Amino acid sequence: MRLIRLIFSDHPQALVGALLLSILSALLSVGVMAFISERMLAPDVSLEGVLWQFVGLLLVLLVMASGAQLALTALGHRFVYGLRRRLVKRVLDTDIERLEQIGGANILASLSSDIRNITLAFVHLPELMYGGVLSIAAMAYLAWLSLPLFGMTLLWMVFTLAVGWILVMRLNHHLQCLRESEDRLYQDYQAAIEGRKELALNRDRARHYYDETFDPSAATYRHHVTRADRYHSIASNWANIMVLGTIGLAFYLARGLGWADTAVAATYALTILFMRTPLVSAVAALPAMISARVSLNKLDRLALAPYQPHFVQSSGDPSQASGLGEWQTLTLSQVHYHYTGAQGEAGFDVGPIDFTLQRGDIIFMIGGNGSGKSTFARLLTGLYQPQSGEILIDGRPVHTLGVDLYRALFSAVFTDFYLFDQLLEAQGQSANPERVSYWLTRLQMAHKAEIEAHRLSHTRYSQGQRKRLALLLSLLEQRDILLLDEWAADQDPAFRRVFYRELIPLLKTQGHTLLAITHDDHYFDQADRIVKMDAGQLTELTGTQRQGITEDIYNTVLTPN
Repeated sequence: MRLIRLIFSDHPQALVGALLLSILSALLSVGVMAFISERMLAPDVSLEGVLWQFVGLLLVLLVMASGAQLALTALGHRFVYGLRRRLVKRVLDTDIERLEQIGGANILASLSSDIRNITLAFVHLPELMYGGVLSIAAMAYLAWLSLPLFGMTLLWMVFTLAVGWILVMRLNHHLQCLRESEDRLYQDYQAAIEGRKELALNRDRARHYYDETFDPSAATYRHHVTRADRYHSIASNWANIMVLGTIGLAFYLARGLGWADTAVAATYALTILFMRTPLVSAVAALPAMISARVSLNKLDRLALAPYQPHFVQSSGDPSQASGLGEWQTLTLSQVHYHYTGAQGEAGFDVGPIDFTLQRGDIIFMIGGNGSGKSTFARLLTGLYQPQSGEILIDGRPVHTLGVDLYRALFSAVFTDFYLFDQLLEAQGQSANPERVSYWLTRLQMAHKAEIEAHRLSHTRYSQGQRKRLALLLSLLEQRDILLLDEWAADQDPAFRRVFYRELIPLLKTQGHTLLAITHDDHYFDQADRIVKMDAGQLTELTGTQRQGITEDIYNTVLTPN
């Protein structure tokens, strides 16, 4: 079983120890049965002496069985803890492009459903291992009691397992389909949560979503979970009935055909009854094991980045945080990126782009919707990798320096930003309270944002205020280059003026390099350079092109082809 192999690769000694305890407890259980048969049922035995021996055996069995189960349970939780840590680290190390291909709903499904399934497997693992080992030990004892009876019992069990295997395969099929249904349900949940405003305004859309999208997904899930439970129930009852049938078979062969005497048949039946509950429990644990295998395969299909235990560390000096020193020029040379169209549709190309960013530049980027501005921002910051061309720092190709070191040049506030509550400076240190207070005042949030233990007390602000706090977090990081993707779009007119007329000049005097994607033509005079993205092609507006930007001309520039 793959799950056992994975545990063995991580914790070989602990697993071997737990297995030995399980084997010893199973053997001791069979020994208790043999003790009852050979000593307590003997006609000339002293019951008082035997009774204390029996109590002693039970106490040892209690310690051994409890130790085996506790060891396996603790080992399982250690493994799941490590698996959860590795999975999140792999998500953090995976390229943005791959994460976007997978989709947030599928990743959340794996982080919740798949980890839950694997955890449940470990909850049932002691039952499966104990039941399996005890059954093997009990079968050996049955063979010792009577080989002819054991031979027929073995044939009976082979038939039982053959039918059970068919049932388990059907169970496996529905559990795999069930896991795929969970992905679709998570996508539907995401739509209900993220589209709550639109669905609240348009009840026709809400009804259509509920009836045509969510309900079919929920019905599919119900279908497969019902079928899975059905086959699981049939398999469990089949195993239970066939084990009880073994007792009748043993007595028929012993008394009806004379294959064994009545005493042997009674001991034989007692042993089968003893192994019945652990065996049925082991069968009942099979769905959890199958679900865990399905989940492990699902995690593999995510194709996340390989696990690396450590993060890339940059220098402790903020001026050297990227490991690139006092860089002067960042160049994109013939950089090209292609979006593949879905289902045969035409794709979209960004580039080839030639672009140079000088240290200390204040650059505004304009362009229509879908022109490639956000893709350019992701290429520039290293979140997307060019499919051709290269990015250079002072003439050195970025791929020779390492993408993590290159990304450490940038702080950014994207349109789809996430607002963290931790206030961190360079190298992940807690932010200096004086610096936090300074920027909160500059961003006009000092009277609204509350800081507790280097954290924002909450993040439930208006979108414009959330963007100010996101900018605060970026400024506290003290990176060389700041990228803002339509940051001012949600600001009120008064603070928008403060941003362009006061904050941008302040950032320039502090040595920041700024690239701002913006549509605010009234403030273009604050930019050192203005570049335009149109249909994936980047051009710089110079001379009369820039001087002639009025509101009418600006509208013409931004009109998509």
